[in-house]
Amino acid sequence: MNDEFNATYLTFSGHVELHRFRFLYFLVMFIVYVLILCSNSIILCIIWIHKSLHEPMYIFIAALLLNSIVFSTNIYPKLLIDFLSDKQVITHSHCVFQFFAYYSLGASEFLLLSAMAYDRYVSICKPLQYPVIMRKSTVSVLLLLAWLLPALQVMVLAAIIKNVQICRFTLTGIFCNNSIYNLFCVIPRTLSINGVSILLSTVLLPMLFILFTYAKILIISYQSGRDVRKKAAQTCLPHLLVLMSISCLSFYDVIIARLQVYFPRSAHLIMTLQIVIYHPLFNPIIYGIKMKEISKHLKKLLCEGKLN
Repeated sequence: MNDEFNATYLTFSGHVELHRFRFLYFLVMFIVYVLILCSNSIILCIIWIHKSLHEPMYIFIAALLLNSIVFSTNIYPKLLIDFLSDKQVITHSHCVFQFFAYYSLGASEFLLLSAMAYDRYVSICKPLQYPVIMRKSTVSVLLLLAWLLPALQVMVLAAIIKNVQICRFTLTGIFCNNSIYNLFCVIPRTLSINGVSILLSTVLLPMLFILFTYAKILIISYQSGRDVRKKAAQTCLPHLLVLMSISCLSFYDVIIARLQVYFPRSAHLIMTLQIVIYHPLFNPIIYGIKMKEISKHLKKLLCEGKLN
């Protein structure tokens, strides 16, 4: 009771005409959340069940889909509760945790895409060495680093945020992201330095690595035969589409929210919803359609469902 009484509550002010459209917001977002869970889980199960898909490339895809499920679960349940509540509030400690999970899992996505890029580079550019380089132990280490490194870095940032004095209690968004910085009386230099270092190590450097890797793949594939070019196009295009999607949305989140660039309230809400809607839905659609082996098993599953 004492902890509850002493808790600091923050209010979300990013909703637009919630009193008029609360049930519409809830229905749409509930359907989207169910679609995210179902679509990601189906492809995740396909990869898990079929032993022919127990290869590094598909294991990384499964990890990416699992990441999307956890990322969405960090946002959607609270968002759905807020749509039906009279007051859209969250405790300061829960807000810091949501901030931690949001950026930790978001950064993990870039590192998982980097691991995929490395896997494709070895597969296409060094096919004879592929079984030696991409062993189970290598895949396990890459997966562990992709989740552990961002978690440790963002944990330090979250610890600093939790202890910074706040002078305002109204967040301009609909969940806890960079807008939490606007609550502080003074933003400590250590917070800014940590934020920049996380951005460099988990977003910008992985992006440069991915672009460099795919550029090398593109050069080598066009110097090789038609089969190599076809293999490169089939396996690399989905990863590049996903990278473009997450990069654009991350650019908005970091630049607009962090630098407090003025955006109309409705436009700000739409862009924020895109971050939590498009990308978690985009991954299973892209990998389900563009990846030949996954698409084959998915069609087989759908055909069996129709026959039954």
